[in-house]
Amino acid sequence: MTRLSLQADAVVLEAPQQIALRSLDLRAPVDGDVVVAMAWSGISTGTERLLWSGRMPPFPGMGYPLVPGYESVGEVVETCGETGLRPGDSVFVPGASCYKDVRGLFGGSSSRVVVPAARVIPVPRGLGEEATLLALAATAYHAVIGGERLPELIIGHGVLGRLLARIVLALDGPDPVVWETNPARRQGPHPYRVEDPEADARRDYPVIVDASGADGLLNRLIARLAHGGEIILAGFYEEPLSFVFPPAFMKEARIRIAAEFKPADLAGVVDLIEQGRLSLAGLITHRTRSDAVTAAYRTAFTEPECLKMILDWRAAP
Repeated sequence: MTRLSLQADAVVLEAPQQIALRSLDLRAPVDGDVVVAMAWSGISTGTERLLWSGRMPPFPGMGYPLVPGYESVGEVVETCGETGLRPGDSVFVPGASCYKDVRGLFGGSSSRVVVPAARVIPVPRGLGEEATLLALAATAYHAVIGGERLPELIIGHGVLGRLLARIVLALDGPDPVVWETNPARRQGPHPYRVEDPEADARRDYPVIVDASGADGLLNRLIARLAHGGEIILAGFYEEPLSFVFPPAFMKEARIRIAAEFKPADLAGVVDLIEQGRLSLAGLITHRTRSDAVTAAYRTAFTEPECLKMILDWRAAP
């Protein structure tokens, strides 16, 4: 392995709202590792927005400077020991912690990474840049399969909300209703109903999943639950959550937090894609070269029409 292969250009958050592309030294691979040359990485409008703004609550591994990113796709260029992979394999990388001088939280926004082979997922043939959405799809899958029933109401029609709805349908669940307050995000043909919350009079939803991460929603959602219903919190919340107890008590409401996805969730999503039951098409709205990170992050976090921004690393050294 050459010295050049132990370096990479990576997105580095130096401090809140201070972002740059920097050349970083990588740790040497050990047995079981693969070196992946990145093709694309996505920008998360949930956790990465909080990291970028400086509003991320205390979190294990938190601190600046850091390399963000857990939505990355690339090609294996080298293996070390027995990995089950070979050069040329296309893989999804849900983050990396291979940097010598900065934190890897979550570490996937880089031209090259060194990562344990056990962490990567082979990408279905022909998926291309859409494979960057596998982490969000796995997050949605993890949220909906953990309960007794699939959701019938989804809050928020960003990428996560759309994936939640698609996965409910892929799992033969009921046609969900999606609440969205932004008129622009309600537009377009969808195989489910997307509407303004004020237009929905229903108050007996057995399962509601929140993909918005918005504060102050619990009382409103509890009022829409059926008796014994469940609210799934699938967003990431920067403020403490609270609710008025008597209405929740009267409905015997349940509240469940969907944490980060597991390898089995990624495998479940890949299986649905390969069966032709789940599509990731039409969710990437913006693309840019990896050397335009400042403008890319600003667009991803400030422009409502941007559902998903991806960085193209293929021209990186």
